[in-house]
Amino acid sequence: MAWRTALVDHPCERKQHGVPVPLVGGLAVYGTMMIMMVAILPLEVNIRLFLVASSFMVLIGALDDRYDIDAGVRFIAQLLAAAVVVFGADVQITHIGDLFGTGVIELGPLSMPFTLLCIVAAMNAYNMIDGIDGLLGAMAMVAFAGISLLALMHNQYLPLVVATILFGAMIPYLVRNLGFKLRPVRKIFMGDSGSMLVGFTVVWLLVMLTHPESVLESWFDSRPDLSSVRPVAVLWLIAVPLMDMFAILSRRVMKGQSPFKPDREHLHHIFMRAGFSARQALTIISIIAVAKLGLGLTLEWFAVPEPIVLSIFVAIFVLYLLMLKNIWKIVSWVRQHRDVETHN
Repeated sequence: MAWRTALVDHPCERKQHGVPVPLVGGLAVYGTMMIMMVAILPLEVNIRLFLVASSFMVLIGALDDRYDIDAGVRFIAQLLAAAVVVFGADVQITHIGDLFGTGVIELGPLSMPFTLLCIVAAMNAYNMIDGIDGLLGAMAMVAFAGISLLALMHNQYLPLVVATILFGAMIPYLVRNLGFKLRPVRKIFMGDSGSMLVGFTVVWLLVMLTHPESVLESWFDSRPDLSSVRPVAVLWLIAVPLMDMFAILSRRVMKGQSPFKPDREHLHHIFMRAGFSARQALTIISIIAVAKLGLGLTLEWFAVPEPIVLSIFVAIFVLYLLMLKNIWKIVSWVRQHRDVETHN
């Protein structure tokens, strides 16, 4: 299908692969999600609207993969897809918790635009981090694993089931995307359809975790022991894509460039310029993501006060920005250290 419809990623100066690669990973994950959700879940209004919105988003992503849609048009399409669940299903972030120890911060009339912004930001964050084999799949699996664990901790079965479906769907994609030394397989990429689907689904599930009242009609969630996840806890599930996106956007704006202009300044590019291979960069970034997830889950399990959790997250983000600011000093030190070891 990919070859017949020209849905392939062609090599260029910004890309590592040397031959065209089919962009069907996102379509495969979407197909799995649709089949499993329709078969398992009660098709209530909120779930139906999510499936409609995600279908529209996958279509736009596939068209972008095929025709390279203008960034402005893609942004409008993302807003429309987000609006389906925000306005249609009333899935919105109404508060952001007690971040400063002064009480729960209610968003009031800002809740809908804030939710739209979060959904669009997540779609673009996962789209931007999809730069080397396996990275998008790994970051998605970290997020869906974290969602599953938080859902178990708070007895929320609907996000648990959906996150488990998506986690499982990522496994055969990673097999195709990374390949195996013992048995060669045809490589595929996720494409914009997959990266935007991942971001869209992640935020939808995170809103349900923090605002379970939006899905209480479902028979999965009609439990007296159900509780909500604190909003600050969900930041740790998407910490790496989120930090990478904000860092790269701020650098582009400071250089006077368009924030949507592609470049090779992402975290994985920096690791590779430091002398690491793509697989090594994937391994390191995945370990970082899992470590942040583990820290976030631990803080949530022990109910550490939200201002402290936010302070730790901000501190790690500041350290990340400082590392990027001095990255060439770090790269130079790594190269010198490697040269000394090689000489010895």
